[in-house]
Formats: sequence, C-alpha cells, structure tokens
Amino acid sequence: MESIVEQIAKEVMLKLKSENANRGSLYTQPPKKNEPGMVEMVTKPSSKFVDLLPPIKTMEQLQSGCAVESCEKPYDYAARVKEVMSSSFERPRSSDELRPSDLAKYIDHTLLKANASKDEIIKLCQEAREYTFASVCVNPANVALAAKLLEGCPVKVCTVIGFPLGATSSFVKAMETRDAVANGATEIDMVINVGALKSKDFELVKNDIARVVESAGGNLVKVILETSLLTDEEKIKACELSKLAGADFVKTSTGFSTSGATVEDIRLMRKTVGPDMGVKASGGIRDTETTMNMIKAGATRIGASASVSIVKGVKDAGKGY
Repeated sequence: MESIVEQIAKEVMLKLKSENANRGSLYTQPPKKNEPGMVEMVTKPSSKFVDLLPPIKTMEQLQSGCAVESCEKPYDYAARVKEVMSSSFERPRSSDELRPSDLAKYIDHTLLKANASKDEIIKLCQEAREYTFASVCVNPANVALAAKLLEGCPVKVCTVIGFPLGATSSFVKAMETRDAVANGATEIDMVINVGALKSKDFELVKNDIARVVESAGGNLVKVILETSLLTDEEKIKACELSKLAGADFVKTSTGFSTSGATVEDIRLMRKTVGPDMGVKASGGIRDTETTMNMIKAGATRIGASASVSIVKGVKDAGKGY
C-alpha cells in the first residue's frame, strides 16, 4: 500500500509532466500551433531551459538500483580517522607561487544574504565578468537573472539547495535542484542533512545527496557539510558519503552557522576524498592570505563575498560570508 507521501509525489510529478513546469519558474506554455498569428516554439537542444531532466526516483528504486552501504554495518570511526590523519598530505604545486590576481579562477563570487537586491545581483555579475571568477553563487530566486547577465561569459552560475539548514526533505531538494538547473544554474551547492548524519542515518544522508546529483542532470554538485557542527569523525564520514553518492565537491560551510572554513578542516577533507574530488572552502574568507592558505591546504574552490578585495590583495573591512 502506497504511503500518503508517495501518492502526493506521484500527483506532483504527473502535474509537472503534463504542464512542462519542470522547465523552471520562468517557463510559460508555448502557443498552440493552430492559433492565428502564432509561430511554433522550438526548443534548441543546446538550451539551458531543459525539460528532459532525469525523473526523480523513489527511495525504493534508489536502494534496489545500486549497491549501497547498509546503515546497520558497523563503522569504525576511530580507525578511519586514524587512517586519514596519518596519511601524507602533498601540497598542490600550483599553490606555491600564487599571486592575488591568480586567485579569481578559484573563487565563487558569493551573495547569499536574504535582503540582496536586484541591483546588488547585477553588480555581482558585473564584477564576475570583470575579474573572471569561477562562478557567481546566488540564491535560487536570483538564478535566472544571473544566467541572463552572464550569458556568453565563462563565469558559471551557482546556487544553493536546502540552504542554509539542510533540513528539507530529499524530494524538496530534488525539485529545487531541477528548477534551479532549468533557470540556468550549472553548479549546485547543497546542504547535507546534518541531523541525519549526527544520528548515524548514513543511508538517508547518502540518498539525500544522490537525489540532488541525479536531479542536477550532469551539472556540478558540491555538498556543504557545515563542518563547525561536526566532529572529525563525522566530517570524514560525510566526505565518504558525498563521494559515494556521486557528488563532485565537498564544501565546508554555509557561512550562516557558528563558524566557517579552517585550514585544518580543508586538510582533513582533502586527505579523505583524495586528489580526484573537489574541496571548497567557504565561510569567513575575506583576505588574500587566508585564501592562499586554504588553497595550499588542498582547496580547489573558494566561496567568498570579499572576492574583489581578495584578488586585489587588499583587506576587506566587511563581515559575513
């Protein structure tokens, strides 16, 4: 017998399919072919306003479709922490001779405050174009505007999912991701289910990430761990689950919790995920020296709102992300 949640989910998906609503909140129905004075709308295959993203699978499908780590399997936290901490760390060669102007390619130029205005988003994108930052990171409501402003530019559009608590359901995170991609996002920063991780419900945590990865349709996914709330053991497990779920990056913080990124956390995360997965440092990074230290510790991406000051090599007097 189907649960009420499953019934509701099916009804929502049927409605989305019938209305093509998963193209994104800016999408409107094309006119019918036979209406006078109307021209048939054709969606180009290269369009970022896609309507053929992978369907969201049920939890049962996810569990039966691939081998997953059982939540009942004992996990030796102490042994894994000892293994990671005792492993050698090799500083990235490219970080040894970095100049402030070299840092732009590492930075997600970020504006996530609740009261961010349209003019501030426009300024953010103008700065991103000028300095060629890796991406702009904005709230989902600002994705379509950022995508329009950065069209034809190498700067990516990043957004946040389940932000800042990570406490929404997997279904909501998946739908939020689909809408963000449809509106032009090409990078997704999702917040892990912190409560489930601390409860050792590892299956839920992994599937929560896997649903976002699936819904991103091949676009980059970064998993925010909120390291200030975790023990070293939990940070290591969160990194392993993120890698197992198919994410591209692990990320330290939202910038909205008790503290942000630390060099020690970056080093620990890099040791855990190895050389082939991205590590993003975010939260409290506001100067060139801190940015360089994060990269030297193993970060391959930096989340910052003081990005312009960082690449200019000057101290930023502000506070925040």
